[in-house]
Amino acid sequence: MTVVWINGAFGAGKTTTARELIELIPNSTLFDPEVIGGALAHLLPPKRLAEVGDFQDLPIWRRLVIDTAAAMLAELGGTLVVPMTLLRQEYRDEIFGGLAARRIPVSHILLAPAETILRERIAGREVPRDLPDGDIRIRQWSFDHIEPYRAALASWLTTDAHPVDTSDLTPYETAVKIAEAVTGGAVPVCDIVQTPEPTAETVAAGVLLFDEQDRVLLVDPTYKAGWEFPGGVVEPGEAPARAGIREVAEETGISLDEVPGLLVVDWERPAPPGFGGLRLLFDGGLLHSAEAGRLLLPGPELRAWRFATEEEAADLLPPVRYERLRWALRARERGAALYLEAGVPVG
Repeated sequence: MTVVWINGAFGAGKTTTARELIELIPNSTLFDPEVIGGALAHLLPPKRLAEVGDFQDLPIWRRLVIDTAAAMLAELGGTLVVPMTLLRQEYRDEIFGGLAARRIPVSHILLAPAETILRERIAGREVPRDLPDGDIRIRQWSFDHIEPYRAALASWLTTDAHPVDTSDLTPYETAVKIAEAVTGGAVPVCDIVQTPEPTAETVAAGVLLFDEQDRVLLVDPTYKAGWEFPGGVVEPGEAPARAGIREVAEETGISLDEVPGLLVVDWERPAPPGFGGLRLLFDGGLLHSAEAGRLLLPGPELRAWRFATEEEAADLLPPVRYERLRWALRARERGAALYLEAGVPVG
């Protein structure tokens, strides 16, 4: 089972190319995530929909795209061809990482016509006649997103996806090139790493590392939204503190010489589809500037790292992780570990 994700600017011809492609790749099926957005228009309250400018900004849309793709492949097998513009790297990370967690590899294709050709195609794009003001709105939407497309090209898109210049190609000719590249192995699987989704409660260990200004090290995972501490799920038969040491070494290249001291034990309540479990934070101590300069981030797992003050961390971490950090810092000041339930000290 595999996914061929066709990316590109709005109006680049992704859907028409995808329709041609499923005729060329045996046992392939078209999945257009636009249908998820259409369904959400009927499922979510208008007030919630009005809070975002794009369905992609809704976490539920991204989750349903992952779940629907996985369910279709479980039902049908083969290859799923997905024509969908993804211009925000964190959304690509979340969706591709979610598929990787289900052991579904993704081949990422970028349709990349010259901008003049792209503008001509947008201007000549057919619009459903029964859509009120559709001609103006759809074309304007596509034109408005050319600049974000340029920004994505400049920052990450061309280094991540396999580009196909479609300036002089018909949709069928484009599909032939994609089919040849995918089946011939010219398109590598997108290298996003994510721990498989748990099937029961888990124990996870994080390690706080500090610089000489007492700021804490945060990392930006490729496979989920929001910043995090170095750490991960404790493996069966593994001591939590040792798991923290292992994760720090794997994620940053830093080897801790001593077993870190416990700061916080936090019980995370189940929140479907998550199972919750115990979350432990340990004190990894001081990283001298020379050590910090040797930080290594494996590309598939972590996008970036930084040291942050407690105030800065409040803007970077999801609320539940920030509460865990806040109480871990208090425990560090007092020299005594704390027990939390859902981020709140107990006892």
